[in-house]
Parts: sequence; structure tokens; C-alpha cells
Amino acid sequence: MTEQQVKRSALAIAVGVLVTGGAATGARAQQIEATPAAKATTLDAMIVTGTRGSNRTQFDTLAPVDVFSQEEIRGIESADLADVLAQLVPSLVVQRMPMNDGQVFVRPATLRGLSPDQTLVLVNGRRFHRSALLGARGAQGPDLAQIPKSAIQRIEVLRDGASAQYGSDAIAGVINIILDDSIGTDVTMGLSQYSEGDGTSRNIGARTGIALGDTGSLSLFADYDKSDATSRTRQRADAIAFQQAHPELQVPNPVQRWGQPDLENKRVGFNLKHHLGDTIEVYGYGLYGKGDGVSDFNWRNPDGTASVYNTTALFPGWDVRDLYPTGFSPKYGTDYDDLQLLFGVRGHAGDNLDWDVSGSYGRNRIEYSLGNSINASLGPDSPTAFYLGRLSQEERNLNADFVYSLPLAALASPVNVAFGAEFREETYSVDAGDPASYAIGPGAAAGLAGNSNGAPGFSPDNAGSWDQRSYAAYVDVEVPMTARWSVGAATRYEHFSSFGQTVDGKLSSRFEFTPDLAVRGSVSTGFRAPTPGQLYTTNTQQGLDTVTLQVFTSGRLSPSDPLARMLGAKDLKPEQSRTASLGLTWRNDAGFSGSVDLYDIKVTDRFSQSASFQIPAGVANPMGYTSVSYFTNDFDTTTRGIDLVGSYATELGAGRLNLTLGWNYNKTEVDKGNTGVATNASQRVVFEERLPRQKGTLSANYEVGSWSLLGKLRHYGAWTDSSGNATGDIFQRFGAMQFFDLAVSYRINAMHTLRVGADNLFDRYPDEASFQASRGLIYSRNAPYDTDGRNVYAEYRLSF
Repeated sequence: MTEQQVKRSALAIAVGVLVTGGAATGARAQQIEATPAAKATTLDAMIVTGTRGSNRTQFDTLAPVDVFSQEEIRGIESADLADVLAQLVPSLVVQRMPMNDGQVFVRPATLRGLSPDQTLVLVNGRRFHRSALLGARGAQGPDLAQIPKSAIQRIEVLRDGASAQYGSDAIAGVINIILDDSIGTDVTMGLSQYSEGDGTSRNIGARTGIALGDTGSLSLFADYDKSDATSRTRQRADAIAFQQAHPELQVPNPVQRWGQPDLENKRVGFNLKHHLGDTIEVYGYGLYGKGDGVSDFNWRNPDGTASVYNTTALFPGWDVRDLYPTGFSPKYGTDYDDLQLLFGVRGHAGDNLDWDVSGSYGRNRIEYSLGNSINASLGPDSPTAFYLGRLSQEERNLNADFVYSLPLAALASPVNVAFGAEFREETYSVDAGDPASYAIGPGAAAGLAGNSNGAPGFSPDNAGSWDQRSYAAYVDVEVPMTARWSVGAATRYEHFSSFGQTVDGKLSSRFEFTPDLAVRGSVSTGFRAPTPGQLYTTNTQQGLDTVTLQVFTSGRLSPSDPLARMLGAKDLKPEQSRTASLGLTWRNDAGFSGSVDLYDIKVTDRFSQSASFQIPAGVANPMGYTSVSYFTNDFDTTTRGIDLVGSYATELGAGRLNLTLGWNYNKTEVDKGNTGVATNASQRVVFEERLPRQKGTLSANYEVGSWSLLGKLRHYGAWTDSSGNATGDIFQRFGAMQFFDLAVSYRINAMHTLRVGADNLFDRYPDEASFQASRGLIYSRNAPYDTDGRNVYAEYRLSF
């Protein structure tokens, strides 16, 4: 390999880290030829997230980056990538959210206690599209479960504000998923079940990598998983009373189920790269997923749900008791499909300039249905199953990115100058459901509830399609001031069609006291732009008050809705952030390495739902809303915390021991605001205390011969839950919890490996949610961990 080729290989890494509007990708870095010069750097140790400089490692980065290998990812039993990351990243929390509408299927992933849509997710360094679901407080983040576990080579997590480099959403950090491009085939089959005998899960994942001559590769992958529902439920007190009052009936026990839903997922994809001559490479990837699921809703008591069970002269001879004599628990279903495609061309011009041009398309569509229900206002004309409508999120990105290596006589190494531009378009659509799902029939005049009971469908008034466009340009410079001191600076200008422009910047620096001890720090500004779904859509939800056990219907209006305007709504604007971090990183020849990082994140104009309002007298209320709210820039917060990461590797006896520690302390406080969280004491408690302030993992992996033993201790700090009542929230404080996981692997030979294990080996459960006992819930549905007990699993892996 000539000196010029070596130089080009280093620059190939630099252009490989170009991303959407300045994000990073590892595809180019991974295609360097296996020559002696290239072997000097271990690719698994290289960092492509948060930097555009070549030859970066975790120790060298100007900001904290965690790198999780393929083996670490496979060491987590779940087929859901959100669960995998929750166990790997100390500052990431993922909740189960049973019986919480769409969030039971698209679960929120929260990094550093910030909103799920304040973390940017990349695949091969390119922006991954959002889910169509607007979750808690309207957050619209990506659905991590759509990325197949079998396709992943490694994951890099940047724990620092990076909007100046990446654009919108990178306030809490960046998760970059690098797809596998290695040659060879892997097939994995797994089976798991909870100790109570439910929640059986079956999964199979396969990936094969094919060499395209000597100039490229094609990876194909497919995943399938199916999991049965779990139930951690007791019979509701009112169901027991109903059974006693009606001994002639056989009331189901329990009448409703709290737990994980029934789920089935299928995912396929590819990862491609191919050289066209010595200076140009084409590349791309595709991901497609399709699946469905079913979850329970609250039970409707015939003796206590007058809005459904009352008889009326309007429908002579019609009585819902004839249809549902023991009440009914609606079945909420989802059917989704998800697609992400990206293609690009990259290369180098001369010795110093690398370029990368790409385009991507992402789409997430979710259809909702409701079974075992009724629209009582339609009387005998009501169906018992409803199509509720469809939500769609589409995103298109075009990028042109460049890296120039600028040699300066005064510096030992070249200055790395990256610059580029991006165009992005988002479109959000709502398609109406069956007319019966949103109809307000003649029975409404007699007090019978309209809409499909449990989840009203999207009406034509809700339906529509809305888009938003943005244009961006950025510059990102890294300067090696001396052999020990590096400085970075980035700035980004972006203009959005819905609200105007924003300019953000970042300064970072790193200084090595010794080759094994360095200090690093950064200050940056950031933003998260409101999405079309947040700007323009309206939603209707039903819930159950845990005191009165009455169903209530709440409406979330668009900020542009005339009623919302009358109640005080204003145009949404971007959330803005200011982040400062300071850290120390170290390593030594004895096998110890690690880092400690302090951070301070201030976010202004945070996005939320307003306080709830009663419908003013004289204003039409055809949907029968108990209360309404709207999206608003509601409040400001300060988040402070510390991340500690450490590892130790040593030979022990006949084998090798690896110890890893990850610990995070995170505290978010509301500073000020206008409505909702800032002024409502109940909402403030929920917001500030709903997640543990401490979360940590200590793992030990011992390998000897063909055997591998993995033990892991997970710690979650105390947190506070609330009843979620329409009014009069009830709170309960839950103490810290620890879970111990154990897994044993045996490699039969180079092709065959068996693995068995148990998560939550000692079958531990948290305190019971006493305030939810009225509706049969045993453990909080908002818990930041699995509340289903011990999960035992077995896995077989074939590699060739």
C-alpha cells in the first residue's frame, strides 16, 4: 500500500462519518482494505459518531461516546432494540406502558430524563425516521423496535448535545446504529417464558453477508418474533361486587388484563456497498418491518356504566346487557408497517477532499382497530368491531457532505474541515376510521356515549395531511493545536417552513495530561423543531378515573384549532437548549479504563400539553369531551447529572474476566412556565419524579475454553407514579429495585453455540401499586423496568 493510499484510507474514514446535515456513518470506515497499514486500527474501537476526524477512538473523542459490540447486543435476551439499549445505556429508560393506547406498542425511550424526541437516532449515520405515534406529552420519537437486532454490527451512543452537528432532536444525545457488513452467515433461534407460565416469546433472526467480487459486499437479514401476552392482574373490586349481585352470571376472572400485549413482528433488510473504480463507492441500506398486536382496555361494568347500559325509548327492545351481560373489556389492536431506504455515492477528489451525496426515504404507518366494544349512541345499528383509522409519518432527506484535510505548517496534523447542506421534508397524515367509530348517534340525546367505546376513531375533521420543509448548512472544524490539545467548533443554520430559522453552535476541547489521562469538555446550543403531527393534529382519548370508576373522554386539540385559540393556544416554536459538559477519561496497562462526565442541560420552551380546560358554556361539544387541552411551549427545565463508565479486563485462572460498570445520576427540575407542568402541582410531580434519578449496571463476563458466564446486576433508583385521573391525581412513591441476570454460553464448535439464562433470576417484583387496585392492576404500568418477574430463555446460534 503506497503512502498516498494510506492517506486516502484515513480520509475514507473521515468522509465515512459524514451524516444527515453533519451526522456520522461507519460504512466507509468499515470498507478499508485489510492491509498492514489499515490493521493498525481496530475498527470496533473506532468512533464515527460525533466527529468527522479520522482515527478517533473512545479515548480520543472530544465528547463521551459509548460503543456496544455485536456480542454485547446479542447478550441481551429481548428482540426489541429498545429493551437492549435500556440494559446497555445507564441513562436510557424504557417503560412498558400496558393499557396506554399506542404507547403499549411504541414505547418511549428516554435518554438523560429528557423527552423521547430529544434524542436523535441514526442508522449507518443517517437520520432514522420518526414513528407516526404522538406519545406522552406529544413526544414523537423514532420506534427503535423497527430496527432488527440481527442486522446490527455495533451501536454508538453520543452522550452530548449535538444539534450544531446533526440538526433537530440531538439535545440529549445521539444513538447511531451501524449495520453489519461482514461476510458470512448467522442464524439465531430463541425461546423464552416468564416464570408464571405466560409471555412465551419465539424469535428467529438470520443474516448473510455476500462478497461482491473484491470491491464490495451485500448483507441480507430477516427477523421474526412472536410474543404472547402477560397478565399481572387481580379481579377488580367492582367486578367481584357485580358477580355477587348477579350470581346467575359467570363473570370472567379477571375481567381485564394488565400486562404486555400479544405481538408479532416481521423485519427484513439489506446493507450494500460497492466500489466503482478506485475513487467512487455506491452504498445503501433498506429496512422494512410489518407487525400487529392486541392489548386490553378497561372493563365496562354493566351496573356502573350508564352511558352504555342505560335503556331508552329511542331504541325499544334494545339492551346492551343482551350483548355483553357480564360487561366488556375492549380489545385495542395495531397493525403497522415501517420502511427506511437510503442510497448514496461517495468518493474522494485529490488527496485531501472527500465527498458524500445521499438521499433517503422513511415511512411509518400505524392502523388502529377496536374489538369487543360498541358505539352505544347508535343503538342496535352499532357494530362491535371498529377500524379507527391510520396515522402516517413520511420523511425525505437529501444531503451533500464534504471533508477537507487542510495541512498547516504550524500544526503537526492537518485541520479537519467538514461542511455540507441538507434538505428535509416531513409529512404527517391522518386517515379517518369507520363512520361508526366516531359517530354521535341519536342515542346521545338520551345520554348514551358516542364513538367506539374505549378509543374513538379519527373523524374526517381529524383527518388530513400536513408537511414541513427545512434547509440547512453546516461547518464543523477540528483543530489539533498540539500533540496533546485538540479543539473543535461547529455551527449550523437551518430554516423551517413552519416557523423560520435557527442558528446553533458548539465548542469542544480535549487535553491529554498523559497518553492515558485526558480531560474533555464542550458547550453547545441546540433545538428541537415541532413536527407537523404536533403542529396540526387533534386526538381523542378515553380513560378510567380510579376513584369514581367512570370513563372520561379528553380531547387534545391542535394549537391552531379555534377552540384551542379561544382557550389561549399560540403557535408552536422550537425548543431551545444550552448544554455544558466536562469529563475525565483514563486507561492503563493493567486493564482499567473509564470516564466520568458531568453535564448541565437547560431547555427552554419545552413542548407539552396545556392544563385541561372544561368546555365553556354555550360552546358546541359534539365529541362529549370531559376536558380539552392543546400542545404548547409550556415550561423551562434544568437537567444536571453525572455519567460514570468503567471497565477492567484481566486474565484469571485459565480464562479471562471482563468487568463493566455503568452508572448515571440525573435530576430534572422545572424552572418556570406558563401553564400545565409549571403551574399544576400534580403535573410537576409527575414530570420531575416519574423516572429514577439513579440507574446503573454492573456486569461480569468470564470466558474459559468453550464456556462463557455472564452475570449482571441492574439498579434502578426510587421514582413516583400517579393515578392519571382526570382530576385529583393520586401519587405513590416506589423504592429502589435491583435485578440480577445470569447467562451461560457453550460453544460446541466454530459453528454451533448454545446459550441459556434468566433475567431477574430471583423473581423480584416492585411494591404493589396500591392506588390502582380498584381496577385490578398489581404493579405500576409506568414502571421503568419489566414487572413480569423472572424470564427464562434458551438460544441456539449457527455461524458459518
